[in-house]
Amino acid sequence: MTGESDIISANIDALGAALGRVLTDQSGAAAFALEERVRLMARGLRAGGDDAQAAALQQLIASLKVKELHGLTKTFTLYFGLVNLAEAVERLRVLHERDRRDAPAPRAESIAAALDELCAANIPAEVLQRWLDGALIMPVFTAHPTESRRRTTLLKLRRIFDDLLDLNLGERLLLPEERDAALQRIEREIVGLWQTDDVRNQRPSVVDEVENGLFYFQTTLYDLLPQIHRAMAQALQRSYPEHPWALPPLLRFGSWMGGDRDGNPYVTAEVTLDAARRMRASMLRHLIGCMDRLFGDLSQSRYQVTIEPAIFERIAHYKALFPAAAAALSPHHAREPYRQLLELMQARLRASLEHTLTMVPRWGADPPPAPPPTIYYRSAELLADLRLIYTSLWAHGGHLVADGLLRDVMAAVGIFRLHTATLDLRQHSQRHMAALDEIFRMAAIEGAYAALPEAAKQHLLNAEIASPRPLTPARLAAYSPDTAEVVQTLRLIAALLEQLDPEMIDTYVISATAQVSDILALLLLCREVGLFRPGAFSRLNVVPLFETAADLANAPQLFAALLELPVYQEHLRLRGRNQEIMLGYSDSNKEGGFVAANWALYRAQFELTNVADRHGIRLRLFHGRGGAVGRGGGPAGQAILAQPPGTLRGQIKVTDQGEMISDRYLEPRTAARHLEQVINAVLRAGFHELLHAPDPAWLAAMETMAQTGWKAYRGLIYDDPQFLIYFRTATPVAEFGRVRIGSRPAARRQSGHIEDLRAIPWVFSWMQSRHTLPGWYGLGTALEHFAAEDATHLALLQAMYQGWPFFTTLLDNAQLIIAKADLVIARRYADLVPDQTLAERIFATICAEYERTVHMIRQVAQIEAILDPQPALQQAIKRRNPYIDPLSYIQIEALRRLRNAPPEADQEELETAVLMAVNGIAVGLKNTG
Repeated sequence: MTGESDIISANIDALGAALGRVLTDQSGAAAFALEERVRLMARGLRAGGDDAQAAALQQLIASLKVKELHGLTKTFTLYFGLVNLAEAVERLRVLHERDRRDAPAPRAESIAAALDELCAANIPAEVLQRWLDGALIMPVFTAHPTESRRRTTLLKLRRIFDDLLDLNLGERLLLPEERDAALQRIEREIVGLWQTDDVRNQRPSVVDEVENGLFYFQTTLYDLLPQIHRAMAQALQRSYPEHPWALPPLLRFGSWMGGDRDGNPYVTAEVTLDAARRMRASMLRHLIGCMDRLFGDLSQSRYQVTIEPAIFERIAHYKALFPAAAAALSPHHAREPYRQLLELMQARLRASLEHTLTMVPRWGADPPPAPPPTIYYRSAELLADLRLIYTSLWAHGGHLVADGLLRDVMAAVGIFRLHTATLDLRQHSQRHMAALDEIFRMAAIEGAYAALPEAAKQHLLNAEIASPRPLTPARLAAYSPDTAEVVQTLRLIAALLEQLDPEMIDTYVISATAQVSDILALLLLCREVGLFRPGAFSRLNVVPLFETAADLANAPQLFAALLELPVYQEHLRLRGRNQEIMLGYSDSNKEGGFVAANWALYRAQFELTNVADRHGIRLRLFHGRGGAVGRGGGPAGQAILAQPPGTLRGQIKVTDQGEMISDRYLEPRTAARHLEQVINAVLRAGFHELLHAPDPAWLAAMETMAQTGWKAYRGLIYDDPQFLIYFRTATPVAEFGRVRIGSRPAARRQSGHIEDLRAIPWVFSWMQSRHTLPGWYGLGTALEHFAAEDATHLALLQAMYQGWPFFTTLLDNAQLIIAKADLVIARRYADLVPDQTLAERIFATICAEYERTVHMIRQVAQIEAILDPQPALQQAIKRRNPYIDPLSYIQIEALRRLRNAPPEADQEELETAVLMAVNGIAVGLKNTG
């Protein structure tokens, strides 16, 4: 029998051979010979080559013309794209084989497996039903600039994946000519990839990012999520067959694309309106198509089966509402009332789409304009129509038809509503404070609000929230552009919720929340524009984002003080006593290092949950994780199970960013597996019967190690006055601003300080230069010092690794990122530092901590080598390294030429070489930032 490694090797060899043929055909035999020469030299280095061989490869790369660098980079980048596909297919093939082998037992980490575990723990069905009634899992797509590949490239790779999957999973069913045709289609797509630009010729706009996000809904999620909902219902019935389950939507999606204005001047009120329109229009178009598909199912004749009277009543109502559509009804369907109703519902959906694209939000009108009766304003209105058909079918022998496509469409409306994903807004707390400072000054209320002490700010804000008087005039021309934009954005939200869709926006995140006044400031602005009326309604979740170490430490005290305020208690009462709090993983890691940041976040979750419990508030935590380990990334299911026991009460939000979106949602099978793992973890983490509190000695150990890790990390990153020079010259951070990945600037302020640099370019630069420092630096010192304090401490650490999911995940994530590091290559980047004495000193410090970390992880995890517990991943990284190395050599050479080029030189070709290498290394490492 062919082993798994044989199958994936055969796939990679076949794809590599196809790429070789394309390279030869498109660029000639000389280009292929150059690629082979570089590849063999790199493999030789990995097999134990010496400094002379490394120098030979470096000299060869240095001798090439820029166009030759482009060709080499393109070849290796395409190779990695194909390898990624082969590995994804292999994962699915292995899962498929395991499912067949283990059936009927549920697969590991599946929904069914989690429900079986709950049943075995004697969780009553009634308890699980109550949990489901209030549960919510919400991945949130963000436009953080970490996806380096173009959508055009992703589409071509998706088509190759589909054919490769057919060849591997359906091989026994394929005829020889079908197999040949699939192989030819794959090679045709590789030709298309070769002839397509690797990098964007301009930076994407915010609207481009919105469309990129919608792409995953249109190609994968619209159809997939109803299937997951159906699988959840079937698994519930299997595990608890006696209970009559009512399953509300468990999965919903959110989006920051077009709503996240923190540090992005291109996200304006007009852009947010455009984003909202596009997201709603996309779902309405999908639903119009669903009506066409339902038309084929619902051909029941009133002469063959009884139809409920409510169907005819709704048809009569819609005929009066849409006379043109009524006149256009086909006479062939006069005996088919379900089809007639579908045609009229489709007319209402088309009217809703037209209104979405053309309506002009009007704020401040008295009375406010109401949405026209010809549109679907709330998703419940469409669901009511679909439920009429569903109920009629069930009542008259059509339950199998009702539980087919119709049920899936109803699930889609429940999940995506009419707007695809909830659009979150985010703005920095300082922007709100500056806006109120100007508003108060111009209204002659307070001349220097920003300078007031915190107590005075709170007193003024509480008084103004309670006051009915307006603070701003209808026209905002007298204000600064920044203040006008803050007010105009909130006015826009109020108008959209009132006139277009009341469900499309419900969350406003406040970045850098440090004081109670930061939260009250937004509540006052909401009162000003009609989003908050004490005693009547509060239309937005006001969500503080705690990011820095100080803010995370202070968060529980701030939250407790906030909950004592009557005005905030009223806001929460109107929001169902639900509070969402967001935790930032990226900035906390950049500030304090891997160990201290992870521990600060763990402790904050535990303490915030205790505060919420004391006040009778339901807390939903929103995890702002990035893709890379240095920004809180890692396997999603493990991350959920690593949260403090009891803090996940059935509701969780988590960001999906950049390259993680394409990795998880580009094709439906991988997306289904990922989402199933997330649901599995949330179910298992939601019931105390399945959870175990960590030993107090473990908590004390982490407290000690977090402090040690903080000191080690800060000692190099912030306390060494020459470190910034090393960082800016030994990594491509200086060139990050030229990378045309996202619309957002790389830094909040152009100060040159690490504090002002965004976390993405920080992590990105260390990943590209193969240091991968943010995902492990300080961990080795923390483990070593703690183990040395007492002879029993190493055994304690080993017990923590075996028995505490948080600590297990901490070390496993560090292993993942350490395995992607390569300090031999990193030293080549250090050669770019002009002061080599400085470079040698700092690089030696990094190397020492790296060796210390590897040694301590091996001791604590009791393994021989990094990633021993994950041999498939270990092998995948080893397989990639010889092909990533040439890209690193090319990037180093391109950086050297670009930095040394005279001002009058044409730098565009060199910039493109750097950007192409950025793209290739990101694809090879499967991480950007």
